[in-house]
Amino acid sequence: MTDIRARNRDFAILFLVMLITGAGNTALQSVLPAIGRTLEVPDSVIATIFSISALLWVFSAPYWAKRSDRQGRRNMVLLGSAGFTVSTLLVGVLLYAGIAGWVTPIVAVLGVVVSRMIFGTFGSAAPPAAQAIIVLQTPIEERTKALSLLSSAFGLGTLLGLGLAPWLVLPVVGLAGPPFAFALIGAITLFLIARYLSEDRPETGRKGANFSYPSIGGAPAGANIAAAEAEPVGDNLAMRDPRIWPWMLSGLVMGHAQAMTGSAMGFLVIDRLSLSVTEFATQQSIGLVLMAGAGAALLVQWGIIPLLNLKPRTMLLVGIGISAAGLFANAFASDLYSIATTYALASAGFGFTRPAFTAGSSFAVSRRLQGLVAGRVTSVNGASFILGPTIGVGLYSLWGPLPYLVAAIVMLAMIPYVLTKIRPSDLEGSSSLH
Repeated sequence: MTDIRARNRDFAILFLVMLITGAGNTALQSVLPAIGRTLEVPDSVIATIFSISALLWVFSAPYWAKRSDRQGRRNMVLLGSAGFTVSTLLVGVLLYAGIAGWVTPIVAVLGVVVSRMIFGTFGSAAPPAAQAIIVLQTPIEERTKALSLLSSAFGLGTLLGLGLAPWLVLPVVGLAGPPFAFALIGAITLFLIARYLSEDRPETGRKGANFSYPSIGGAPAGANIAAAEAEPVGDNLAMRDPRIWPWMLSGLVMGHAQAMTGSAMGFLVIDRLSLSVTEFATQQSIGLVLMAGAGAALLVQWGIIPLLNLKPRTMLLVGIGISAAGLFANAFASDLYSIATTYALASAGFGFTRPAFTAGSSFAVSRRLQGLVAGRVTSVNGASFILGPTIGVGLYSLWGPLPYLVAAIVMLAMIPYVLTKIRPSDLEGSSSLH
């Protein structure tokens, strides 16, 4: 019973870490279009704020994943949460300084870019560590459900962040209110991690050692110890490793489609509804659309995936089809209701694809490599935001429907690749490497 309680407590804390990270980022994403136009900064410059931090995220996530094998995954969760909290606080300070006229708009934006670089560098330590902890604590037959639930933390965080963002535009700090609020929440989360998250301990003293955690209901993920011991030990898992590359490429394409369309959505709502960036109703409308998308993804990850017990390959194919249909419709939606419903349909599809590529890549390797594959998954998630927002906003500036049409077409083009490169037998958990 103690192990069950410890496992549930750890999952709750890690879920909270992912939720707060998602909420803080999407709350900032919600207000940045209005901030950019208030400061008279080009839309493309606003898009680069996320792109630069994402670039650092891609390179730093595998580094922290390797360190977690030697220094402990709990420590990496602490480091990542601290990076988020410090970065978010600095963003709030600099945005307020720019809006209040204490510094010029360009200084404010450059300061925000530097602050987000802190998040990109250190915040990336938490997700791969959290994923590895969950995988190592969870029986293999429950892994897809557990990873889907952990992935849903971002969806719930998006819902929470977007729902709260308009109400956190406070009288004193204005549009800088959301980052200030989430910096405070991040500090509370740091305390919970330090106080309650289980310590991890190495099973061996070797470089690249595994760490053990409480487990219930049978052996943890990767229970075939003989196969795991036979697998070469190392500190690297190449992105192009044939076991994980089809999943990585699929995740990269789906992530770019989601980043392109989501980053342009605030501008689309403002322009198609002819809204003023200074009105409260503008933030409400943007938040409503993005909340509809987050709610749809959450419904998929909390309800449909556990109910149907879908395999990762099936989830990926279903998600591609649903998202493409939603994006095609979203491209020409002209009122708030149609924009919200079509974006919700597209997001429901993305609700399938993200846990699909996460679980599929986890099934592809042994227990010993779970930390490294989690680092690769985190890198792919970050890579989607290096060029995705810039491409999306750039295409939108050429023609409003363009980012949505391009994303849908590219996704549909992935279907033959998934059908030929990912075999159903890879996903049953029966391979000797599992």
